[in-house]
Amino acid sequence: MAQFVEILNIVLPVFIVIGLGTLLRRIGLIDSVFLHQTNRIVYYLCLPLLLFYKIGTADFAANFNGRLVAASVGAVTIVFVVSFIAATILRYPANTRGVFSQGSFRGNIAYIGLAIALNAYGETGLTRAGILMGFLVPFLNFFAITALLLPHRKSEQQPGGSFWLKQLLLNPLILASFAGIAWSYFDLPLPLVIDRSLRIATGMTLPLALLAIGGGFSLQKLKGDIVPTLLAAGSKLILLPLVAMVLLYLAGVTGLDFGIGILIAGTPAATANYIMAHELKGDAELAGSIVMLSTLASALTYTVALYLLRSYGI
Repeated sequence: MAQFVEILNIVLPVFIVIGLGTLLRRIGLIDSVFLHQTNRIVYYLCLPLLLFYKIGTADFAANFNGRLVAASVGAVTIVFVVSFIAATILRYPANTRGVFSQGSFRGNIAYIGLAIALNAYGETGLTRAGILMGFLVPFLNFFAITALLLPHRKSEQQPGGSFWLKQLLLNPLILASFAGIAWSYFDLPLPLVIDRSLRIATGMTLPLALLAIGGGFSLQKLKGDIVPTLLAAGSKLILLPLVAMVLLYLAGVTGLDFGIGILIAGTPAATANYIMAHELKGDAELAGSIVMLSTLASALTYTVALYLLRSYGI
């Protein structure tokens, strides 16, 4: 019983803050303009600062695990390939195929994954999850763009190479993560005034991110085709963590890093999937359905995952 209560204390706070965002939107204290601006502030300022600060001030040698990164990238790659092939075999339309695949492997690491890692494993968990995210995001972006563009490869309106490079090289989360990695690797000092400023500024990151998720939550988005929605959400919340578990075990990853790998693999579909689908000729309605369903279901899957991890002392 005590273990179950501990798990609820990890999972519920995250979803209570998400629920608070939904409530604030319903009673009119926040609106779509606020949510749009908040998402931009979190994505372009708060999260990059948080990642740079937590990674840059950590001992890189003590917190980086190459096997964890390799196993996590391998799991994402496998689910990307399997989901895209499955969508092709099931003969989904071109605008559905990429959205289904993207929803099966691209998770909301920045907003939900980091919050769960922090609650489960404290500051050390947040730092290691941030480092892992820094290496995962380029692959997630590349596979997501590939999944969405491949079904339209014969179209003359496909984005050119500059679009791909911009998505991969100018992503603020990637830039901040690698800046933090470099700062930590070379053991550069951080002036006290900057350290204290970053500590204050980064404290608002995860609360704002979770409020933004809740504020944008709408059951109306759960109106896409239920079969691909269920399959994609199941792949994201169940298949990907299982594949990650196998690869982590084979790679010899244990303890805290094993737990971080599972929690990051088990994140619900990223909210950015909806935006990306809309921009790249995908079925945006289906993307929204996958995001909403997987976010709702992740409260249960995270509870189960954490129970199993705690049962093995992780």
